[in-house]
Amino acid sequence: MNSGLFIRVLFCIAIVGVFLYVHILKQNTITELRLQIPQAAKELEAIKQENVRLRFEMDQFESPQHLMELSSQPQFSHLKYPLLNEIITLEVP
Repeated sequence: MNSGLFIRVLFCIAIVGVFLYVHILKQNTITELRLQIPQAAKELEAIKQENVRLRFEMDQFESPQHLMELSSQPQFSHLKYPLLNEIITLEVP
């Protein structure tokens, strides 16, 4: 009778041990992810700053003044404004 009780107690302790082990594994996984959050946030901030810098460069390149300077260069001399009769407009219903 005592051996049956002893086996049941050992079985319960083993089950509790397995549940604690699984819980600790989940907590370790969560902790690893929490440690990665600041690094990911830093990378995201760097990407945002790079996007702002690239947007500024695009705006500077596409500015009308810069485009007019480019049009006066010899490599772009073949470009010209279209004449009014060369422009085709389509009406959208």
